[in-house]
Amino acid sequence: MNSLVLAPALGWPVGIAITVVMAACAIYEVVQHRLRSGDGTDETLGMCIRRTAICILIAILALTPSVATATSSRAINGTDVVIATDVTGSMAVDDAHAGGAETMTRLQAAQSAIDDLTKLYTNASFAGISFGKTGTLDVPLTPDTGAITAWARSLKAEPTTQSSGSSLDAGLDQLINTVTAIHNQHPDDRIVLYLITDGEQTTPGTRRTFSSLRQYVSDACVIGVGSTQGAKIPKINPDGTLQRDQYVVDPGTKQDGISKMDVDTIKKIADELSGSYLILGPSQGVDSSVIAQQSAHWRVDSTVKERMRVAPIVWPFAIALATLLAWEMGAWIAMSRKLL
Repeated sequence: MNSLVLAPALGWPVGIAITVVMAACAIYEVVQHRLRSGDGTDETLGMCIRRTAICILIAILALTPSVATATSSRAINGTDVVIATDVTGSMAVDDAHAGGAETMTRLQAAQSAIDDLTKLYTNASFAGISFGKTGTLDVPLTPDTGAITAWARSLKAEPTTQSSGSSLDAGLDQLINTVTAIHNQHPDDRIVLYLITDGEQTTPGTRRTFSSLRQYVSDACVIGVGSTQGAKIPKINPDGTLQRDQYVVDPGTKQDGISKMDVDTIKKIADELSGSYLILGPSQGVDSSVIAQQSAHWRVDSTVKERMRVAPIVWPFAIALATLLAWEMGAWIAMSRKLL
């Protein structure tokens, strides 16, 4: 629906000031013409009307008549899911479950969780990060769920010869860079973070906090894989295959090392992210967990906003003003020549 409004191009204070001055000039012109009409003045009625019209047109242009049109805009808010997966050597331990009785490696449970996440978040975009000795952005943000599925299936635990222990904050820098870039590129999107790990920290030193991610993510969940009883850590070949009959030796006990899922650390990281945690087990998978319910809150949606578009209509008045000014200038030149 269209409506006629005033929208001063120079702002209301300046527009009103010019209008008041021009109105005063118009009134002055009319009054002076009437006072001088009997004194033999050269100003005719037509000249008075022309000059008054010039003042009125300048006042109208100062107020800038405009047509206001109601329009609507649609803002689309998407969901960007960032999945960070632990690939340290302990992820090769065969003591995990993913909602069924079948025992699998922790990395296989992580792969199953990733498959479930891609099914839960329809029309979302995904980014995939793996972290072992360092963090790596394997899959930049993409709406292609097939790329995330292929990435999950290609994940391999870090070779034993390259491993220097488990450090949960090894992927923190990459995570910060990734979510910051996504936030800057898609400021209206919601970012949901899933961190999949066994929670084991074996490197010396204090682990850095994940709380710096909170300002960028709308929600976060730490998914724990493995068991609290633990199991032996198989040696991993450079190509990612497992040596089932050979295990990593604990340098302290000189016995086969036992890796256990650290539930306390998983809970602490979830708390640092102001998120939740989920421990996968025989009766607990991603598709049957609270994540499946929460994912409905982070879907692509759209918001329609009503806006008013203002289009100035000044050209008819500008043409009329230019014509009158040209007329006034021509009359003034003609009068000047007569006086010579």
